[in-house]
Amino acid sequence: MKLYRKQKKYEIIYSEEDNIRIDLYLSRKLIDNLSRNRIKELINNGHILVNGQQIKPSYSLKSGEKISIEIPWETELPLQSENIPLDIYYEDEHLMIIDKPAGMIVHPTPKIKTGTLVNAILYHCQGNLPGINGVNRPGIVHRLDKETSGLMMVAKSELAHRSLSKQIKDRKIVKKYMALVHGVPKQQAGYIDAPIGRNLNHRNKMAITEIASREAKTYFEIIKSFDSFSLLLIRLYTGRTHQIRVHMKFIGHPVVGDKVYGLRKEKDPLIEIKRQALHSHYLQIIHPVTLEVMSFTSPLPEDIREQMSVLIP
Repeated sequence: MKLYRKQKKYEIIYSEEDNIRIDLYLSRKLIDNLSRNRIKELINNGHILVNGQQIKPSYSLKSGEKISIEIPWETELPLQSENIPLDIYYEDEHLMIIDKPAGMIVHPTPKIKTGTLVNAILYHCQGNLPGINGVNRPGIVHRLDKETSGLMMVAKSELAHRSLSKQIKDRKIVKKYMALVHGVPKQQAGYIDAPIGRNLNHRNKMAITEIASREAKTYFEIIKSFDSFSLLLIRLYTGRTHQIRVHMKFIGHPVVGDKVYGLRKEKDPLIEIKRQALHSHYLQIIHPVTLEVMSFTSPLPEDIREQMSVLIP
């Protein structure tokens, strides 16, 4: 499987009312079917300019300004099937529920072309996932970070992909995680309602911000606590990038082992886990064809349990 895309260029003279955000305006224009997220990516990488100058996605347009858009070449990315074992909780002709191990990337990138979940899925399905969700991400409905373990949905048909994607959009899918965090929250349970957007100083990180951000809601409750650590059950009501990790940092209880949003230096000598202690624990979906409500539960993996046995006797 390969992806090719020709470079395209557009120029627009903005002539509508002042003070509309450029990312919102361009997403409404439906240029080349670009999504708002893709438009933001192009802006941040300097492929969309206003009057020849680089701007932010939140830039407010003024009448008469010239917008230059360049959609760059996408590199050819051949996908290989690989005989990588999968922990499959459920499978039929339409979908799979997989328990992803920590350390596995979900889909290939220009730098990492093998060893991903997509490579394993292609082998398992004998390459029979044509075109689902784009050539480079066949079957992928949602993602987990490389170092996050646990349950994931995989679509095996276009019908399943459309249905599961709509369920995510309509917030009908229930996703719960378990996380080992620093400290003990003052409340036994609570909601975090704080918008998440790109960190303007570190483009690979997310942050709580009002600038070019999206609504983000997280519920948490304490399952077990001891001294300076807690095991939390966390439910996502939105699905923003790095949402749990960013929200846990925001309330002062970062995920243990998180090298990006956690403590700069894990001071406790008892912390031995080599990745963020975050696990996709519970998943509830509506089957795309039978409409049956289906739920799945994955127990904490060994590395988190071993870490807990030391921190939380």
